[in-house]
Amino acid sequence: MEPIVQVSLDLMTIEDALPVAETAVRAGVDWLEAGTPLILGEGLRSVKALRQAFPKHPIIADLKTMDAGYLEAEMMFKAGATHVVVMGVAHPATIAGAVRAGKEYGGQVMGDIMVHPDKPACARMMQDLGVDYIIVHTGLDERNAEKGKSPLDDLASVVAAVTIPVQAVGGLSLEQAVQMPKLGAPLVVIGAPLVVENEEFKPSATDTRLYDLLRRIVTEVKASG
Repeated sequence: MEPIVQVSLDLMTIEDALPVAETAVRAGVDWLEAGTPLILGEGLRSVKALRQAFPKHPIIADLKTMDAGYLEAEMMFKAGATHVVVMGVAHPATIAGAVRAGKEYGGQVMGDIMVHPDKPACARMMQDLGVDYIIVHTGLDERNAEKGKSPLDDLASVVAAVTIPVQAVGGLSLEQAVQMPKLGAPLVVIGAPLVVENEEFKPSATDTRLYDLLRRIVTEVKASG
């Protein structure tokens, strides 16, 4: 697939997230993600607000679903999400439930394989259950506890294990993120390092700086495809 640039809105309020989303869209970003902090802070309202403000853009709800797969996915699809995230360490019935909701509501499911002990096997299992994308994710706590850990550790083996598109997330530098399509992960995520300041969920740059940075990233990613 052609490279896609996704911005993760890892902010805690709609008021903070919408200006970042607007700047991202002007810069040419393809997908908008209601990050987990935004969903925790604002719930379904965050997805509804993004859908109202950006009616034509795909919107990912990063639920990190671990149970009630059908119900959680259904709620987000009804609110306007086009994609939801379910965890690979969840019960297979949870993953299958999210996939069923996706089929019923015309949405898609992203399978996050974070902390699974056998990531290629987990990715294959999720593909077999019908998820549409695989997320190779090294979490914040995991990176802090195990210095140097990166999604790059597992990316090649996961890409080789599945035929659906792959995304790599967690601790990548902007330079590394831009290179992901060349490594078999065409869904490029620009997340917390860009839109948070220190450890607080606040916009990290002025509108002009953010626009210029995102525009450069979009240009470089598209050129790499």
